[in-house]
Amino acid sequence: MSDQSSGRGEWTRSGAFEVAPGVHRVPLPLPNDGLRAVNVYVLSSDDGLVLIDAGWSIPEARELLVTSLDSLGHGLRDIRRFLVTHMHRDHYTQAVAIRRELGTAVALGTGERESLEIAMNPERMPLQQQAQDLRAMGAGDLADFVEKQSAGHKRPAHGSDWEFPDEWLTESDVDAAGRTLSVVPTPGHTRGHVVFHDLGNSLLFAGDHVLPTITPSIGFEPVLSPNPLGDFLGSLALVRARPDARLLPAHGPVTDSVHARIDELTAHHGNRLDETERAIATGSTTAYDAARQLRWTRRLRTLDELDPFNQMLAIAETGAHLQLLAAQGRVTATGDGNVRRYSKS
Repeated sequence: MSDQSSGRGEWTRSGAFEVAPGVHRVPLPLPNDGLRAVNVYVLSSDDGLVLIDAGWSIPEARELLVTSLDSLGHGLRDIRRFLVTHMHRDHYTQAVAIRRELGTAVALGTGERESLEIAMNPERMPLQQQAQDLRAMGAGDLADFVEKQSAGHKRPAHGSDWEFPDEWLTESDVDAAGRTLSVVPTPGHTRGHVVFHDLGNSLLFAGDHVLPTITPSIGFEPVLSPNPLGDFLGSLALVRARPDARLLPAHGPVTDSVHARIDELTAHHGNRLDETERAIATGSTTAYDAARQLRWTRRLRTLDELDPFNQMLAIAETGAHLQLLAAQGRVTATGDGNVRRYSKS
């Protein structure tokens, strides 16, 4: 089927949709997730398939992947390799599950190693590091809630969803189903995020680096860089300097121009930096305080109107903006016990 997913929400419709010759977009479902679906891209050749991203390892996603591949005349055994943009569960874990069964090769950006090591630790509680970061950002009550919820979480009896990949990707060119893809490291959303640029066909498999209708979360992972938003904006500039391409995102519909969306994301974060700086100038001293002054989503909700998980994302993102403001000298960061505090420079 040709891709007709330009309408908001239409992109989640089940099926295998041709976005370019030899490339199909397969949306797979997500459990309890406002994003609703993740796009997996199937690259076809006479020698088999390469998949960019894999989906969340849940029965519904596997069943739909099998059905979608069958509509293309293929099966799981035809997958030669998974190229995964980053280690988040909705992109990586189904690749691990299929490899356990069929031995399919899996590749992931080398910058994900430290976070993956933490995720693989059987003693680690879910979101343990993120809860610690919340305390440092002044959100102690939310951190208590997260830790209480995590304490009741039981690890699956079959073992961890996480394993190391077969190959760690660095900046390079890789062959994928008869086409050459440039692996471009794009830290920001995660430290090891990569995108795959098909220069010959003007396509960018963007993962969560560039999304057409939402802004990727920043500053919410087990191992943070000193300046995740600075990393993200630098990665956007790096991709903006490359030839423009059709945007093939992990969440949302395919759009015609990577450059156009990067310009919008860059402007958004510029405005958000100004808003965050004003929050500090008017009395906020922590990321939590500042996040309560800001408005969230297209509906301009307050922090208290968000569910706990999205509150975590909002506070983490505010913290990332404050780290960049401090690096730029626009605010001053100080330590106050275990809490990071800020004042207007």
